[in-house]
Amino acid sequence: MRQLRSALLAVTTLLSSGAAYAQQAAAPVPYPLDAIPEKMPFATPYGAPISLARAQEAIAAAKAEAEKHGWPVNIAVVDSGANLVAFARMDGAQIASIAIAEHKARASATYRRPTRVFEEGLQKLDYKYIMTLDGAIASRGGIPLIEDGKLIGAIGCSGATGSQDEVACTAGAATINK
Repeated sequence: MRQLRSALLAVTTLLSSGAAYAQQAAAPVPYPLDAIPEKMPFATPYGAPISLARAQEAIAAAKAEAEKHGWPVNIAVVDSGANLVAFARMDGAQIASIAIAEHKARASATYRRPTRVFEEGLQKLDYKYIMTLDGAIASRGGIPLIEDGKLIGAIGCSGATGSQDEVACTAGAATINK
């Protein structure tokens, strides 16, 4: 009889702890997009548009970095209004990447953030809503160009892998983002 009571007590304890665990596990998880940041993210103000000379300097630096590694890429620089200012297509760069380089630059300028943010949101965080944003591109290789705290344009690279595009564009952006 004593063993039966001990067994019943053990089963009751196990069942009640399982029910408590189930209630904890069923507790709703806060939806990450409901978080309200204290400050507006990516709120760099727009500035005067980048000059052709500065855009060409950024392209030259990105091209030099890509050549150093043997990555034939297309490089686009847009102004603060996302209008094309300068473009270069390296020998052997794929034709499809012409439009993609421009798209990365435009998205980076209009959304005031690196396009890597969209890639990570979609790939790592599963933020599918990114696919509904007009003009967004979820591929790294678009970087804003910031001077004196203002966005003066953006650079986009395409033709290699996303990480290679980003390395080339980072070199180009470094001519302005200091």
